[in-house]
Amino acid sequence: MDEETRLIRTGASSVLPARTVNPPIQRGSTVLMPNAASLYDDNQISYGITGLSSPAALQVALAELEGSPDVTLYPSGLAAITGAMLAVLKAGDEILVVDSAYKPTRRFCDRVLSRFGVRTSYYDPALTPDDLMALTTARTRMILLEAPGSLTFEMQDVPAIAAAANARGMLTLIDNTWAAGLYFKPLAHGVTISVQALTKYVGGHSDCFMGSATTLDTVIGDQLGNAMWDIGWSVSPDDAYTMLRGLRTLTTRLPRHHENGLAIAGWLQERPEVAKVLHPALPGDPGHALWKRDFTGACGLFGVVLKPVREKAVHAFLDALHLFGLGFSWGGYESLAIYCDPQLKSRSFPVGLEGPLLRLHIGLETPADLIIDLERGFAALNSQA
Repeated sequence: MDEETRLIRTGASSVLPARTVNPPIQRGSTVLMPNAASLYDDNQISYGITGLSSPAALQVALAELEGSPDVTLYPSGLAAITGAMLAVLKAGDEILVVDSAYKPTRRFCDRVLSRFGVRTSYYDPALTPDDLMALTTARTRMILLEAPGSLTFEMQDVPAIAAAANARGMLTLIDNTWAAGLYFKPLAHGVTISVQALTKYVGGHSDCFMGSATTLDTVIGDQLGNAMWDIGWSVSPDDAYTMLRGLRTLTTRLPRHHENGLAIAGWLQERPEVAKVLHPALPGDPGHALWKRDFTGACGLFGVVLKPVREKAVHAFLDALHLFGLGFSWGGYESLAIYCDPQLKSRSFPVGLEGPLLRLHIGLETPADLIIDLERGFAALNSQA
């Protein structure tokens, strides 16, 4: 062969030179098939959109975490929520979405699903399962839950809602990112589809996007997988490798977030500037009994309701922080803070908070250092009050 051909083809051996702890990263769009007959064999991987070895290993590990036979991967947590809905909904369906759901989920329902003939109604997270079922109609196809709720951390009786929906032939989908698939097991509690943003605690380092959806229903599982192919979602093999690496330490990191989060939440409860801490793992929280019954732990994310102050004072508090970054994501090793009131304007039901709402994510730093940082923030707040 000519040198040009030899340079192109040499070194393309399919035999791995050594076995490593983690699976190899395969970067490739083209998959070489063993023979002509296998080109159209649907039981074999024929295209690299699946990401090959590292996503496959991540799927196996996540299925173990979720207690399911298979997991579908998406390029972000939002894509997992929207992708799962697109896979199972059709024109003419109606869905009930908890009013405390992740804001981009609401945006997708209002902007996209509505254009395809799917009607969305929002319900108060405080509704009992019976009152929620009273809102359903013959066209209700799905109930979308999030527990704890985004920003305001309301708990729902997920097992009771799932049981009631199952009895009526309705699907349930839950955004289970707060529990990271570890502290709450939706499928074991009767939920149809469990979704989480792997971007958060599974990744754990704020450097990668991904989401997952899984179910025990084999028909719906096929629908999830088929929609992934039909719409063309894919995840990077490098990102899947990063997620798999993060998953290996999830059971070590998340208890530290739990411990640190409760330490800071308890300290904040004693601050004179604080009206209420919204954290279901705290005794006295309205959702504590449900959390204690169904969850085995908590993460580092919770809300803080301040006593009434001007927005200028809230900004001063946030701007004075050194260890807490000001950012919308969470689940990484670092602590974060945001002001939430602008996001609450889209809610259908009033939240009835006494004052401004902050959301804190407590990372893996030493709590004493975080407290010093928060004290700096309160000093700035008080200077503007």
